[in-house]
Amino acid sequence: MRSTLTCMGIIIGIAAVIAMMEIGKGSSTKIANTMAMMGADNILVLPGTAQNGGISQGIGSVVTLHPQDCDAILRECSAVRRIAPLVKARVQLIYGNRNCNPGNMNGSTPDYCDIHNWPIADGEMFTDADVRSGNRVCVIGRTVVHELFEDSNPVGKFVRLNSVSFRVVGVLKTKGANIMGWDQDDVLIAPWTTIKFRINNQGSSGGAAAANSSVAQASQVNSISGLYPAASAALYPSVSNIQLADTPQTIRFANIDQILIAADSPQRVHLAMYQIRQLLRDRHRLTAGQPDDFNVRDLAEFADAMQTMNKTMTGLLLSVALISLLVGGVGIMNIMLVSVTERTREIGLRMAVGARSKDILRQFLIEAIILCVLGGIAGIALGRLTSVLVRKFMHWPTEVSIAAIVASVIVSASVGILFGFYPAWKASRLDPIEALRYE
Repeated sequence: MRSTLTCMGIIIGIAAVIAMMEIGKGSSTKIANTMAMMGADNILVLPGTAQNGGISQGIGSVVTLHPQDCDAILRECSAVRRIAPLVKARVQLIYGNRNCNPGNMNGSTPDYCDIHNWPIADGEMFTDADVRSGNRVCVIGRTVVHELFEDSNPVGKFVRLNSVSFRVVGVLKTKGANIMGWDQDDVLIAPWTTIKFRINNQGSSGGAAAANSSVAQASQVNSISGLYPAASAALYPSVSNIQLADTPQTIRFANIDQILIAADSPQRVHLAMYQIRQLLRDRHRLTAGQPDDFNVRDLAEFADAMQTMNKTMTGLLLSVALISLLVGGVGIMNIMLVSVTERTREIGLRMAVGARSKDILRQFLIEAIILCVLGGIAGIALGRLTSVLVRKFMHWPTEVSIAAIVASVIVSASVGILFGFYPAWKASRLDPIEALRYE
């Protein structure tokens, strides 16, 4: 009974460590997921900066990013999980007699929502086929729904951007404001090909100017009397501006405004940034002495906040573990000292029949280790049970920590050696004559 009560210190200490480690690990995972939703694993690649007379014109003043860069990054950078091109637009959104100007009007791919951990609440996301075909479809945020549709279901309805009709195929789940205070729900997302070639009017390389030139040439008289006529006869009908807007011809090397990237984890963001930089420098044929014609940015503030929280959680758990095991170790030392005192006559008798000091030392040291290891095993079982009950009844996130279980067994044995050595050493130093005279 006394040994069992002595082990309670180790049992409670190990159980507390296991339970707190599993609860802490589950909480850390949930915090990491929350931070990832805020963009802790996101990387943004921006185009380069033009120089005019030694004066920087600002980021994005040079066209340097292309959709092919996205394919290469996803294919060759091992630390990259998802990637999405971005094309920005700023036009009025109209439905019936209501209109608004969304704070964010992005052309991208279906991976945009996956990178931002942004599920669809109603309807569905547009597909990669819509991106390849430049279909006029879009998904919108809750703020746009409120302003244009007065909170009615907009899925299947049509809105207009620059006189181009877009069918609403989905509504994004409410996100609220970000840490900067910007409304994340005030957004429209459409295929980047549609935004670029239909809304931003960057279709065929000639564009409207080419059409106007064709019309002008067709209106000129082709005189056969001229030896060298200034204009040739138009053999085919010219394409009008309306036809160009309805069926824009994509250019071969289209540029994009930004590239949005998600790393495998917040811890691998810096590795992903290094891989992206090396790949883009190679693709853009930049020599060793040339500066980057692009900018790679990460959300370091989010990552630093997450690391700080993880460090604080780890320090708290270690403190609890040390205090719990210290209390349990003191209890083991106490019971072993009492055991040495009560068994003095037994120690003297063993020494009288030939036992040496190291035999006595080994005996009491093994007893202390066995008590601690048995207490550690019972503590692991109790800690696991506590973790399961907390998850079931309090609905806190928990996660099994194999490392904590293995460490608990090792620590239990170490506590037995550390706190059992002095009582065992004291027993081995007893004088056999005095021990036999005891009691």
